[in-house]
Amino acid sequence: MSLREKLQSTNSSFNAHHSAESGQDAVSYASLKRQIHSQILDRINLEKLATLSDEQIKKQINELVSVIVDEQSIALNTVERGSLARDIQYEMFGLGPLEPLLSDPAISDILVNGYNQVYIERKGILELTQVQFQDNQHLLNIIERIVSQVGRRVDESSPMVDARLADGSRVNAIIPPLALDGPVMSIRRFAVSPLLTDDLVRLKTMTPQMANLISAFSKSKMNAVISGGTGSGKTTMLNLVSGFIPKEERIVTIEDAAELRMQQPHVVRLETRPPNIESKGEVTQTALVRNALRMRPDRIILGEVRGSEALDMLQAMNTGHEGSFATIHANSARDALARMENMVGMAGANLTLLATRQQIAAAINVIIQVSRLVDGTRKIVSIQEITGMEGETITMQEIYGFKQTGVDVQGKVSGYFYATGVVPTFMQRLKAYGAGLSESDFDPTVRYEVSS
Repeated sequence: MSLREKLQSTNSSFNAHHSAESGQDAVSYASLKRQIHSQILDRINLEKLATLSDEQIKKQINELVSVIVDEQSIALNTVERGSLARDIQYEMFGLGPLEPLLSDPAISDILVNGYNQVYIERKGILELTQVQFQDNQHLLNIIERIVSQVGRRVDESSPMVDARLADGSRVNAIIPPLALDGPVMSIRRFAVSPLLTDDLVRLKTMTPQMANLISAFSKSKMNAVISGGTGSGKTTMLNLVSGFIPKEERIVTIEDAAELRMQQPHVVRLETRPPNIESKGEVTQTALVRNALRMRPDRIILGEVRGSEALDMLQAMNTGHEGSFATIHANSARDALARMENMVGMAGANLTLLATRQQIAAAINVIIQVSRLVDGTRKIVSIQEITGMEGETITMQEIYGFKQTGVDVQGKVSGYFYATGVVPTFMQRLKAYGAGLSESDFDPTVRYEVSS
């Protein structure tokens, strides 16, 4: 897409309540912005603009807005002129009316349900905003701008797309004919500063003892799966678990849309690729997992297991790539195992159910179950150890858990974290790697209350 096409692709309103007056006629803010935007495109030297820095572009647009406003005797004060210039810059170089939302670090999700309805999630609670697009075409232009930056496309022949923003935020869009009421987009924000262990303890997502256990089994090269529903914090937890990997190890990450933030220096990041317009060129997670095995990784981290790559992941965990992690959509630790069985079956390896369960029991050491509660808070609700097989059943034992006891009048959840009293069978392995855990960390009489 040329620079002129990019600049002309959008022209819309930021907030519906903004307005300005021109002479005796009241002109809506949106109409005024479209008018000035169009005139700027006619006057600006696009070839020269492409060579300027962001600050120089900002200065030139501010000057042009002031010139046009003065020429047409539009009654705007200094603050209104600055807001108008800022919003025109958003339209020309950013994501239009979404830019103010993207600059707010408190917003975790942006949900666009059509051009005239935008919700946000703030502190776990959904809120309807005043932000609107001009029309469906304007929203579609913004979606196309996002997906083109990562080499993907969205049109009638490919109406669903996953992409990401420059800061790593995950974007999903779906357009007509699949979306009946116009284009729909959801943006899963990346935190400006990744949440660390102390942050999650302070937010009562987990207890200090849980954090110590997670740190210990990550450093001890134990295989873990993080299970949970949509929006429960699986990726945040995967980032946390991965953060304890020693910096000397070589890590290969595999994702559909790259969003992991690894802190180690030796990281290779791989991302799947959808098919092109001719339905060719697709690269799946299964192919990337198999290729990763040839890249001499110490650990493989799979963003999300959702298909036949489950079998390759289990085989990698069983063949010298200990300390590998993955996430999976499931409502409980037991459900996660059942889903994994089904996904191994998708690989077409003709394994018996017993053989599949033996692979799972041998490969995975720990399952961390995370959940988004009714008040929007995220918590680790269970940490379970896989202990082996009894007959044809995978055996598990819970080490830590969370029990919800009620909801107050403000809708806040109350409950408590607890230890079951079970000391994990892998304690000797943790101690061999220098983990500073003691049996008192698993005292069942100690409770950590959570209340409003």
